[in-house]
This record gives sequence, structure tokens and C-alpha cells, in this order.
Amino acid sequence: MFRDRADAGRRLGAMLGRYRDEHPIVVAVPRGGVPVGFEVARALGAPLEIVVVRKLGAPGEPELGIGAVADGDHPETVLNRDVIRLAGVPRAYLEREIERQLAEIQRRQTLYRQGREAAGLRDCTVILVDDGIATGGSIRAALRSVRRAGARRVILAVPVAPPDTIEALRAEADEIVCVLTPEYLGAIGEFYLDFSQTGDAEVIRLLQEARAVGAATDRVETPHGGV
Repeated sequence: MFRDRADAGRRLGAMLGRYRDEHPIVVAVPRGGVPVGFEVARALGAPLEIVVVRKLGAPGEPELGIGAVADGDHPETVLNRDVIRLAGVPRAYLEREIERQLAEIQRRQTLYRQGREAAGLRDCTVILVDDGIATGGSIRAALRSVRRAGARRVILAVPVAPPDTIEALRAEADEIVCVLTPEYLGAIGEFYLDFSQTGDAEVIRLLQEARAVGAATDRVETPHGGV
């Protein structure tokens, strides 16, 4: 088990050291993936970015996922067509739900980035981080969004996920790194002693701290103002 998300991030970062020379960008899924991604980015001396993912809820049952949509800059939608068919979800409702969640993604991006432009991912090695994966629908949308943004290589890195979910995602990532792979995963929180909710304020603080660390590193590496 992990003590908390920071502990999970440190343990995950220790497994990702071989990517340091590729100068990766760590992309975390808010909210819970950001504390994990912060520690991974710190371990690798890498910048920290975000990709916002929202679940698409069924009519009258918002907790029943009928798909997911990721990243308002490079929108990527993944649908669970079996659930959509069984639940009888009308096309008009689905279109409205996608638009509603894209608006929420844009709101969160604005809130979290605090006026900062998103980092470009084109031709970069990207390490996509979350605090765990259950079924994989949301992270699949995130992976496809990162691909669409032009990433050269995509590594999915998570503290915990079941083996069947990892196998189902192998076609979406160039490599998958996972600390714990339990055969049965009832809930991600079962593998954390502290799985308290990550708030918006913490996400903003960690992103700002990661940027400050990156700026300080750049100054050390170019002491005379070189580029």
C-alpha cells in the first residue's frame, strides 16, 4: 500500500529514472494525478503539465459512465457504446453531455493554469500520470489526447492498476509502468492509507511550485542569460 499520493509518486518516479535522458514532460490528470505527477516530475527533473478528463454520465445516473472526454485544446472522446445502447442514451443527450463536459474542462484548465499557456507536446516524450486506473475509460481518452497533441512517445505511469486493464491499454501507449498490479481492484483508494480528495487549491499550488522549480533550474543552467 501507499501512504498517500506523494508516496506513490516517489515510488513511481524511482521506476522511471531511465527516461530522464529523454527530457520528458510529465502530464498529470487532475485532480488526484497531480500530487503523483508532481513527485514524478521532481524525480526526473521534468516539467509538469496537465490534461483534464471528464466522465460522461448517463441520463439521470451521472455516476454511470457512458464514456469520457479529455482536453479542451485537443478534444478526444471515448464512448462505451455497449452501455450507451443498453441505457438507451439519445444522441441529442450525448452531444449535450459532451459539450457540457468540454465547458467544464475549459473552466478547469483556466483555473489550474492561472494564465499560463499549455506546454507544447509535439515531438516530446510524455509520461502520463494518474493516481490509479480501474476500468481505463478516462485514461484512454487522456492517452489519445496526448497523441493528438503530437507527442513522439507516450509512457503511461500509474501507481496501481489491474493486469487486464493494463493489457487493454497497451495499444494506446508505447510503454506502461505500474507499481502494483492486483488481480482484483475494487477501488483505487483501497491501496492508499490516505486517499483524501485533492482540492483545486492543491492542484494550483503544486503546478505553481513545479513551474518555480523549473524556472530556478533554467537559471542555474544558463547563469549568463543564455538560451
